Parts: sequence; structure tokens; C-alpha cells
Amino acid sequence: MKKIIGAFALALTTLTTGLLVAACDGNNTTTSNTSDNGATSTPAGSTTTSPATSSGQGLKIGSLLPTTGDLAAIGQQMVESVPLLVNTVNACDGVNGKPVTLVQVDDQTDPKAGASGMQKLATLDKVAGVVGSFASSVSSAAVSIAVPNKVMLISPGSTSPVFTEKATKGDYKGYWARTAPPDTYQAQALAQLANKRGFKRVSTVVINNDYGVGFEKAFVQAFEKLGGTVVNKNNPVRYDPKATTFDTEAQAAFAGKPDAVLGVFYEETGGLFLKSAYQQGVTQGVQMMLTDGVKSDTFPDRVGKAADGKYIVAGAIGTVPGSNGRGLEAFTKLWQSKRGVAPAPYTPHGWDAAALLVLAAQAAKENTGVGIASKIREVANAPGVEVSDVCEGLKLLREGKDINYQGASGNVDIDQNGDVVGVYDVWTVSDDGKIKTVEQVSPK
Repeated sequence: MKKIIGAFALALTTLTTGLLVAACDGNNTTTSNTSDNGATSTPAGSTTTSPATSSGQGLKIGSLLPTTGDLAAIGQQMVESVPLLVNTVNACDGVNGKPVTLVQVDDQTDPKAGASGMQKLATLDKVAGVVGSFASSVSSAAVSIAVPNKVMLISPGSTSPVFTEKATKGDYKGYWARTAPPDTYQAQALAQLANKRGFKRVSTVVINNDYGVGFEKAFVQAFEKLGGTVVNKNNPVRYDPKATTFDTEAQAAFAGKPDAVLGVFYEETGGLFLKSAYQQGVTQGVQMMLTDGVKSDTFPDRVGKAADGKYIVAGAIGTVPGSNGRGLEAFTKLWQSKRGVAPAPYTPHGWDAAALLVLAAQAAKENTGVGIASKIREVANAPGVEVSDVCEGLKLLREGKDINYQGASGNVDIDQNGDVVGVYDVWTVSDDGKIKTVEQVSPK
């Protein structure tokens, strides 16, 4: 990160299926779906693989992230961080003496597509590790395939507490980790924020999947510990991820005139929900609290404007895992040099997830999932030389030294359950629809 060697450019590859997946090419761009460093963009279930590197040569990793579906707005930006890391590594001599190959799959924000994509990556592409997924429901489907195939799965954004529970039971056998903290921490941070703002009575409405339900339960517990009341605790509002109308759910969530309503949404369905609630007139005088699933520049436009020209979600507050790692400044400069804008939420987490895969493979001196899993916590945690530059970390590992990687998203100290602890940005929506960060809050 601090010293990036070589030059490379970002390119967008238009797939024949019409899906858009961002890729970061090397110096020469091919006319196919494969870049000169072996990075390949494929839809879930596709059998397209890179001709540049076979599974027996060098380290091969995959990404399983949403460029379409309910989380596409965030996923399309996050996905670019992985080829950026791969090209950075390949510009400083790769891993174990050979270039790294990347195979990219769009999980479509859908567990079935994610499972199909993970099956392809594990059995056809024979990757050693995968960055993915973002949606917790997709990661749940993917990890059940990754574990028996001994593929290391590192999520940059699946935050459901379910993963901690299953890891504690030994279900993942060390083949799971994440660079974003679990929602047990975000729920605590959001409960503290609600308490700080003076909200005594809060109701909840969540997407009915691992992410939404896990967050809901953690928030209820944390908010009650602070003396608050969740008015619909015994009748929680949980909506179908495939739903397109939300009149009944909106009425139920805002019933009883709570001080605030916590919405744990994905962008597409969350936008429909809030528009429906506004049109029914139930949002007046009620504070809207949101989470990371809708923290996107396009979300206010998706919800729309009120009659006075202000955005419907103006004044809403929310939380999102923040980034405060030692490597953030260098990553931000690199990202801006390629994209011309500041990194979006979760792009530092995607970079760090890919970095941990390559560093662990180098530490293990083998390009396998078994090797990566055996060294992932060793390169992420103390003791060892603290490094935020992935190339510097690889160099030290080649020399036989221990490292403690300090990421862009945070220090990425991974515990025995694959979890990290982070900070949270508090964001709000202005009258003009712009999203801005106003403070940070810690769960501790």
C-alpha cells in the first residue's frame, strides 16, 4: 500500500449476458473476459475459466460478490477492490514465485446463484480462496460448499451473528473469516446511538434473512440493556426478500407511534418499503434509523422526493462499518488514482480480504486452501512485524519473517471464530439527497 510497484489500469468488462463486472487490467487489455494477469469475470454457474493459468500453477483465488440484484449498487464498487489487489501483488512478484490468478463471479445477491457460483469456483476453477460474499444469506450458502472443498472463504461484508454461532460450534473448520465486524457489534453501536439521541421507544422492520433477523435480535438485546423499549418485540416485522409491495409491513412497523423505526434493509427493497410508508403517511414525526445495507449514494433517489422537493429519507440516520486502518490512506490514494473518487463503503474490506488470502498463501508456502486456512490468523494478528503494504508483507514472508497485517479497513485482528472488531461511521441524508458521515461510534 505505502509503496505500490508497477502500473495498472481499471477496465470495465461487459459480459455477453449483459451483466457488468468491474475488473482491473494490467498493461494490456485482451478482447475476451480474461485480463493479462489471468483475472476472469464470469456469471454464477458459468464454466468460463482463465486460459492463462491452470489450477496447478500459482495461486488461484476467486471473488463471489453481487454486481446485480438487491445489493448491486454497493457490490459493483466493492468488486473492483479484488482485481486491484491482485494486480498490485502481481506487480511485486506475485505469491510463491508466480502470478496470482483471479476468477470473478456475480452472485446476483441470491443464495441459489451464490451456491452455484461457489460450486464452480471450488470444483471447476479449483480456487484456493474466495473473497465473498456480501449478503449474509449468500455467504451462508457458499460456506457450506467452501468447507468440504477446503476453500478459504473471507467475506468483506457478511455481518450476520449466525456465522459466529456456527464457527463457535466448529462448523467451518477454520475455512471462514470476515473483515467486517458482525452485527452484534453494529447493533450495539446503533443501540448506543439511539439512546444518545433520546429515543425510548423503537420498532423494527427487517429483511427476512440471516442479515436482517440476526441484526434485529442483536439490536433488541442491546437496546433493552440500555433501558429502551422495542415496541414490536413480540410481533417483529420481517419482509420477504422477493417482495415488491410493502403496504402491510409499513403499517405494522410504524404502528404505536414509536420514537424511531429501525429498518434493516437492502437497497432495492428498502427503497420500495420507505416509499410505501411515506405514501401512506405513517412516517411523519418518526425518526428513521438505517444500517449498512442501504448506505449508497443511489438510495435517496430510489426512495424519491416528497411534495416539497425534499428527499423522503432526508434526516434519516444510520451506521455502516467504518475504515480506520493504518493502510487506509495509501489504499485511498491508490483507489482515487484509478477511479477518481473516494473509496465506497466496503471497498477497503474487500481489499483486505484479498490481501489476507495472498499473505496467508505466501506464509504457508503453498497455494492451497488448507495452507491459507492454517496461516490466516498468523498473518493477521500479533506477534510479527506490523505492515500495511501488502508487497512489503510478501517480501518479509519470503524472507521467513512473521508479519502482523494492518489493513485499510482496520487492524483485521481475526479471532478464533473468524471475526474482527471495528468502528462504525454514523451517516445521515441531507435535504438534497447527499449522504454524509457525521461521526463515529464504537460498540465498546
